[in-house]
Amino acid sequence: MSKQAPTQQHRPDTDNYREIFLRDLPLIDTRAPVEFNKGSFPNAINLPLMTDIERQKVGTCYKQKGQQAAIALGHELVSGQVKQARIDAWAKFAGAHPDGYLFCFRGGLRSQISQQWLTEAGVDYPRISGGYKAMRTFLIEEIETAVRDCQFTLVGGMTGTGKTEVLMQLDNAVDLEGHANHRGSSFGKRATPQPPQIAFENALAIDFLKRRAAGQDHFVLEDESRLIGRCSVPLPLHQGMATYPLVWLDDTLEGRVERILKDYVIDLCAEFVLEHGTEEGPQVFAGALRQNLANITKRLGGARYQQLDAIMQEALQRQLADGTVDRHRDWISALLRDYYDPMYKHQLDKKAGRIVFRGNQQEVVAYLRERARQN
Repeated sequence: MSKQAPTQQHRPDTDNYREIFLRDLPLIDTRAPVEFNKGSFPNAINLPLMTDIERQKVGTCYKQKGQQAAIALGHELVSGQVKQARIDAWAKFAGAHPDGYLFCFRGGLRSQISQQWLTEAGVDYPRISGGYKAMRTFLIEEIETAVRDCQFTLVGGMTGTGKTEVLMQLDNAVDLEGHANHRGSSFGKRATPQPPQIAFENALAIDFLKRRAAGQDHFVLEDESRLIGRCSVPLPLHQGMATYPLVWLDDTLEGRVERILKDYVIDLCAEFVLEHGTEEGPQVFAGALRQNLANITKRLGGARYQQLDAIMQEALQRQLADGTVDRHRDWISALLRDYYDPMYKHQLDKKAGRIVFRGNQQEVVAYLRERARQN
């Protein structure tokens, strides 16, 4: 790419993290892939200044010979066609996203060098002061502030009562399981992977930020354990959830079985097919479903696990052969009666004093809407 005069109107560097996240501004994350993969921000793309190996070499040089030697090595490693390819990638992104910014870990050398190289190539593109670390701190504080300043109500209920369905009908609901890409139970794993913990927390914080900016200060959450799959609910929020008022959702065993059949068998199989194709998808789904059951063998007991696994295998064979799913109801209803319901009834006894309302889905939604209007 030849050097040219900047054509964009100059925009200054910024530390207005609130505006960045409220406006979903596009971002170039110039950190190495290993850093990006640990967690970044929803609208960030990884266009690194250095690869993981290059960063490691520069880091070793810094420890052994100091900053100037490390900078010199960095320029040596990223030069010529390698340097030009990275500038071209940044310039292409800048051209497609003229309102964006670039950042590195602390807003230091890496983003300064990236910005300088872009400027020399005729592209004026601002960077974020403080970088990833400052933005991350801002979002952590946003969660803490929301927990401190806002009101929360929890939705609880036995497995399969449709708690997520309730949240989907409320304007002030925050879907923790949606952010975690996991349904929260032992069978909650989706066809696509969960986000890294940092990305989960960042997305949740931005959700709170946007809702509070729109005037909301009362939120409805599903009553969750600390872990949603591999994602951990931020500690201040989880501590608060032990005290928040609780609305309990009721449904019949038959209704719960049908909902679980749809969510965890029919719809989940379709997710795996979409992700892995029509031939491999059903097989991967079947393996995942059996693994979910195997994961709770100790809590079920060996004999009960063997019984349920045999029923599940027969149900899967029928499903894979002709698409019928009726046989799945047998292991679902048995698992609810023998495993989930006793566990939830024990929890219900401990939480009974916090229950402010109890009803079916329609009644619970109506109550929570009215509660939101009153707050």
